[in-house]
Amino acid sequence: SEGQSSIPFLVCELKAVSPYSRGFFCGDPSIMYPYLHTEAIPDQLLITGGIIITGLTIALGECYRVHYRGVNSKAFVRNLYVSCLYKELGSFLFGCCAGQSLTNMAKLSVGRLRPHFLSVCGVSYASLNCTPGTYVSTVTCRQTDHRLEEEARKSFFSGHASFAMYTMLYLAFYLQARWCWRGARLLRPLIQFFLVLLAVYTGTSRSNDNDQAAFPDSDYGRVSIPDALSTSTLYCQQCAF
Repeated sequence: SEGQSSIPFLVCELKAVSPYSRGFFCGDPSIMYPYLHTEAIPDQLLITGGIIITGLTIALGECYRVHYRGVNSKAFVRNLYVSCLYKELGSFLFGCCAGQSLTNMAKLSVGRLRPHFLSVCGVSYASLNCTPGTYVSTVTCRQTDHRLEEEARKSFFSGHASFAMYTMLYLAFYLQARWCWRGARLLRPLIQFFLVLLAVYTGTSRSNDNDQAAFPDSDYGRVSIPDALSTSTLYCQQCAF
């Protein structure tokens, strides 16, 4: 199921489908921001951090349950460690693939321009010689790197905000379901608060990078909230420790 849910994501990432070519109004200041070559949270850091933090926590939690709580499993795999890890990590990775597939499909179908679109495109309103307020349906970019031009047309939704919100919310729900000993009454909500805070910071950092407008593009991963809710409740129904 993880492989099937990742098919749309792979199709989008392999540039098999081009984003919708949306126009803009001449004089629109929202797409006049400069292009920044650095990001507050690069893609590699986001993906590695999100998967490692959540995946490692789930792996340690499930190993603890099997070793100290005597968890039973009806899976066809006899090894309890393997069956529990597959069940929990499998649902988490399925949600990752589904969330990013939905996000990328929205990016391609909407084609919303990034705030640095004119900078990446290599044009200005003066060079276009357009009348302020008129709609420019097509524009020929001077950008030689076609990849950058396509990326400048994929502002909505924010992939960073979507992925960060999903991974951190999933981990927060997992802790809510599994970490139920009395000593965690204050520690658990504190950790959950910082997880959500980290996801929100990731979303807002995209505005500072001029990659997304403040709202609604980097709206803290609205796509991933129901995604995390549904996938995190697949297997986290019982409070084990």
